[in-house]
Amino acid sequence: MTIVTLGGRGEGTVVPQLGKCGSWFTRWALWTRPRPWVVFTLIVETCVAALIVAAFVMVPVHPGDLVVFGVLLALGIAQAEMSRRGERLRRQLSETPHINMTAVWLVPGAILLPPGLAAVLGVLLYLHLGLRSWYRLHSVAPCRMMASAAVVVLSCFASSGALMVFGVHANALIGEGATPERTALFVASVLAFELVNATVTAVALYLAAIETPTARMLFGSWEDNALEFATVCLGGLTAAVLIYQPILVIFTFIPLLVLHRSVLVKQLEVAATTDHKTGLLNAVAWHNLARVELSRARRSKTSFGILMVDLDHFKRVNDTYGHLAGDAVLKAVADAVKGEVRDYDSAGRFGGEEFAVLLPGISEADVVATAERIRHRVTTLAVDVPLEDGRGVVDSLSASIGVAVYPYGGPDVEGLLLTADSALYKAKDTGRNKVVSVAA
Repeated sequence: MTIVTLGGRGEGTVVPQLGKCGSWFTRWALWTRPRPWVVFTLIVETCVAALIVAAFVMVPVHPGDLVVFGVLLALGIAQAEMSRRGERLRRQLSETPHINMTAVWLVPGAILLPPGLAAVLGVLLYLHLGLRSWYRLHSVAPCRMMASAAVVVLSCFASSGALMVFGVHANALIGEGATPERTALFVASVLAFELVNATVTAVALYLAAIETPTARMLFGSWEDNALEFATVCLGGLTAAVLIYQPILVIFTFIPLLVLHRSVLVKQLEVAATTDHKTGLLNAVAWHNLARVELSRARRSKTSFGILMVDLDHFKRVNDTYGHLAGDAVLKAVADAVKGEVRDYDSAGRFGGEEFAVLLPGISEADVVATAERIRHRVTTLAVDVPLEDGRGVVDSLSASIGVAVYPYGGPDVEGLLLTADSALYKAKDTGRNKVVSVAA
């Protein structure tokens, strides 16, 4: 299931005005979130609470439902305990969004249980994850966990509702034979779960974004969606097993644990090549890609460009606003750089406030034009940053950029970097906030 991990956007943050006796309340992480996200989240959570109450009033719970509920809860907790250490590490490595494996148990709960009981299953599984796997992780504030739990519970209601719209009670599928109609309802129920989860999560991410987010930011990468789809499919298979051969549900554990471990390995591989403050490539990974591009350019007798980007007067940001604010500025600049280059270009952070950009198959004029776009984009940034007494905005930023183009700027990666670095220092020495290209 997707966990909404949020930053800041829009109309500022919500800061309740209370007396000293309410100071503990005003320190909640919830109030540091952007106002549109807070309002949306509170609306979703209120609707979920009302739906739970209405579900228990309108749909009775039978003893057999409690047995299925107990089995799914026990299996979900057992799986979470067996993968707890890996989940903590995955959660620490994750950027937005984080996807866990609870759908494997929530999808069958939504299909086989009365809606109210399915909602309680979601709440309890997320409560267990919060207490056992995410407790005291800096990236998981209680408000985020509650928001994520509300989204999956709403998804459970959508899945149950897909069955109830056609007059099928949730537990009526148990013991029945497979027919085309029941299969279609089964698939519709699974798809409703995923559709609502993806849509509500995307809306929350949109309301939380500092700048207008891309489709990838809202809906994740192909790899994220493949993992999400895999967990939902496993949930559907688990439901089918519980309907027709309940004893075989134990075999769900092996592929689930292997999937969880393989995702962790992938995240570790990404972490080994990524700068954790900006999400760009680290220096080692960027150099490796640059050497690969150099070999390709030599074989095909083509050119490529390298940019060295350095923030002007960045020390003033750290000295004035603090290092957390400086980190927020670095992340915003990194996002700006990525937003002005092509998907197959490679941006990396070399340390401090210095970035490098690799631009394959491009002329010098286009390299300079790209550098100018980046320089201009940086000047337009207004970065929301954390301060000791709340939030603030850092603007009036600028960057100096040095340009080198293969083969004229140097015969190898080191020579090109020296040329770009020389151009960068010339930009700084002649007034900053400019792009300079120096021939070798």
